[in-house]
Amino acid sequence: MIPSLKLSCLTLYFCFLFSFATWAKNTPAQAIDSILIERPLTYKDINDQLKFFQRDSTKVKNAIARFKKEKYFTGVSYESIKLGNIYRKHALYKRSLAMHQEALTYAKRAKNQEFEIFSLNMIGVDFRKMNAYESSIDFHTKALAIAEKVQNPSNGILRSKEVSYNSIGNVYILLEQHDLAIESFKKASAIAEKSGNRWSVSINNENIGKTYEKIGQYDEAILYVEKALVIDTELGNHFGRMICYNRLASIYLKKNNLRKAKEYIEKATPIAKSVNSDFYILLIAINKGKLAFANKMYDEAESIYLLSLEEVQEKDLKDLQTSLHKYLSLLYEVSGKPAEALMHYKKYQTLEAELTGLKKAQYINDLIIKYESVKKSEKIKNLSAENRISELKHQRQENVWIIISILASLALISVYLFYRQRQLKSEKNILDLEQRLMRFQMNPHFIFNALNAIKLYVIQNEKKNAVYYLNKFSKLMRKILESSLSKQVPLTEELDTVALYLQIENIRFNEQITSIIDIETDYDLDKVPVPSLFLQPFVENSLWHGLLPKKEGEKVINISVEEQKNHLLIEVKDNGIGRKEAEITKSKRKLDKKSVGITITKELLDNFYKKYHYDCSITYTDLVDAHGDSTGTLVIIAIPKK
Repeated sequence: MIPSLKLSCLTLYFCFLFSFATWAKNTPAQAIDSILIERPLTYKDINDQLKFFQRDSTKVKNAIARFKKEKYFTGVSYESIKLGNIYRKHALYKRSLAMHQEALTYAKRAKNQEFEIFSLNMIGVDFRKMNAYESSIDFHTKALAIAEKVQNPSNGILRSKEVSYNSIGNVYILLEQHDLAIESFKKASAIAEKSGNRWSVSINNENIGKTYEKIGQYDEAILYVEKALVIDTELGNHFGRMICYNRLASIYLKKNNLRKAKEYIEKATPIAKSVNSDFYILLIAINKGKLAFANKMYDEAESIYLLSLEEVQEKDLKDLQTSLHKYLSLLYEVSGKPAEALMHYKKYQTLEAELTGLKKAQYINDLIIKYESVKKSEKIKNLSAENRISELKHQRQENVWIIISILASLALISVYLFYRQRQLKSEKNILDLEQRLMRFQMNPHFIFNALNAIKLYVIQNEKKNAVYYLNKFSKLMRKILESSLSKQVPLTEELDTVALYLQIENIRFNEQITSIIDIETDYDLDKVPVPSLFLQPFVENSLWHGLLPKKEGEKVINISVEEQKNHLLIEVKDNGIGRKEAEITKSKRKLDKKSVGITITKELLDNFYKKYHYDCSITYTDLVDAHGDSTGTLVIIAIPKK
């Protein structure tokens, strides 16, 4: 009995020594010493050793200082990301952004692409939290651009790509770009499937379901949330199951299937309490209130809504405050309390306007700032192109004198051929540069005007108009960017671009313009190449110099395509004040400058069709009535069929 007791004591003693040694090794200082010997380069390898103290900002700061001293820049990047995340959790977004920018700097110094991508994604999330949505998408896109170039990406880089798409999807939900949000979540889910990250597949499926719920496609929403629920159940992820149960309850409430809604609320409630999630306890409570309201249990619904409102006000959750004021307004309306209903409705409207204005105006301000930056960049490129043209012309003049001197030395034929070859090459370079210059100058001001008009809708809280024209504007930007990559496009595509341009410009006219595009020929316009963006200056002249000054009557612009034997006639017709009256108006306003766009477009058309050995023409006709009074202007552009 005694030897057995001694053996037990020795065993306990050695277990204590082993545990103490393990504990000592796992103190922050010991872990940092150990990792400085190995200097791992991947997030996983570093996180496995240091994650146990990453919620303590003081210990994280000490680790940053130590890694900087030892010039372990990958470690500095890792700890800067962690410290930024701590700041973000406490809504200190500027400090979070500063730390993630520092993480990016040290990732570049370490030449570590995984951490560079990770840092860019974290900066994108910071900007999303600060409501700077355009900047958020920019940084996630930069992260994706680097990740896409990596051959045989690690799981860490695949995870970063997935985070990029997921975060972009969440930004698109906030901007009500639901189709783009679903597309981004599906890309994130596909990457998670590839890397075997089923937990992330579940998250993205639930996000897709949430997006479908927002646009009223409830059956699709249920399908994706149930997919997420299956995965969470298999993984034993109770938190994920709770989210899915609550989402399904919300969807079935909207489908007015109260039995299913109650079933999922009852499943979600105990899990929320067990994981101690205050936020989801609150969301589930709000669903309970909606269920009570649907069952006409108005006193119970009122009690739940008021308690929930008190909590969301304390936590400053503006989105939920807005929803609860709306729900209370509806509740008091049906229960015969008009004064309370009106009070909560006014609060709902105020908060809704505040949230909508914040989201949309910030996004459009980002677009305007970005556009101004691009415009400055293009201006620099224009100046560079003009200087290059000047150099080439100067060089050509010098070559003339060289040729004259060579001709004097009796090498007339060979010198002439040599000169001619040089001259043609120089002229070709000048032509190419002029076309590039044209593409930079064709669209400078109407984009800025359109953005400011959309911003006005946002300020006036005309949400539907803002979203509608923002979608039109994004499509127009895509077409302009695609057109700028090539010197020619099919005529059908050019007409589509002009149609979008007219819709955007019509914002400035308060929807006073009627635009008509008639194709009066069976000829296949997809086979007719034209210079990209050549129609816009003619349409712009009709709008701004013909229709804008018109005081009374309907304002109409008609674009038609007719067929002749060898040509297609593109007609731009307006019922504006006419060219003579327009000149008088411009002189009164002291606007005596010519249309640069029209001049360059004429030269562009001449050069374009000269290359194909075809001729084209542009004719102007002043339209008048029986009394000789102006009724508008007709511009006819004749281009070859082939």
